[in-house]
Amino acid sequence: MAKNRHQQVRYVLLLTLALNLLVVVIKAGVGLFTGSLSLLADALHSVTDSVNNILGLLTNQLSAAEPDRDHPYGHHKYEAIGALGIAAFLGITCFEIIRGAIERLITPGDPITITSTDLWLLLIVLGVNIYVAFYERSVGKRLGSQILIADAYHTMSDIWITIVVLIGLLGIRFFNLQWLDIVLSLPVAVLVLRSSWIVLKSNLPWLVDEIAVAPEAIHQVVTSVPGVVNCHDIASRGLLGRQIFVDMHLIVDAPDVLTAHQITEAVEARLAERYAPIRVTIHVEPPNYQSTQITYGSDTQNA
Repeated sequence: MAKNRHQQVRYVLLLTLALNLLVVVIKAGVGLFTGSLSLLADALHSVTDSVNNILGLLTNQLSAAEPDRDHPYGHHKYEAIGALGIAAFLGITCFEIIRGAIERLITPGDPITITSTDLWLLLIVLGVNIYVAFYERSVGKRLGSQILIADAYHTMSDIWITIVVLIGLLGIRFFNLQWLDIVLSLPVAVLVLRSSWIVLKSNLPWLVDEIAVAPEAIHQVVTSVPGVVNCHDIASRGLLGRQIFVDMHLIVDAPDVLTAHQITEAVEARLAERYAPIRVTIHVEPPNYQSTQITYGSDTQNA
């Protein structure tokens, strides 16, 4: 199942890489031909799309490996690292756009000339970007792939950037508003920065082991299992729907080790029904053991 998932992610990344390279060629060609700063900035943004696809292919290959001796918790965080790489590329793109706009303000270049063919080519590019963004996001949500979802957000920003650039070029084409090219390059930078923040915000919790499931929710599920007296010191990490890890101390009413083991297996099965895929580590304690905290930093009475 996991192998098939990674193959599907790889196929989507290869397809979008080919389409993004086509977009880069068209945007860069039209940008160089017309001398449009905003369009060249847009082409630079699309270059990062292609780089992100390559980065995604690499991280997808690394994250496909099963848990091993050196990585007993698996390789899932490689995808999150790849998504943070996308955020970094977006930040670099934002800086380059602003720097180019400032240089154009200080040293104006030759007037920009736009033809109908240029506009039609950009409309084709816009259509390709829309297809890539919605296709990647759909498959990413279905497969639970953070790298596809992050890349879809990046491509979504490319759609808005292309729309903004088109508006500017239409103004230049029909009204000769040359200043629009510089002015509209700044919203492009803002949109790029926003995409970077979205990707960063959605992946940092996974990398810093932020809580995956509320300990109160886990406590409620576990204590509903027959034979469980109480549970405490509950901790969880990972990404819900992708892979989570749960640790807890479990107080059981069991006369022997075999019965205690059967209760812990029932607890693991109940948690898997609710939160799979999940790996649970349980420390069993005797019935007379008491604790006042559900999780770390909590003094809530469990009993």
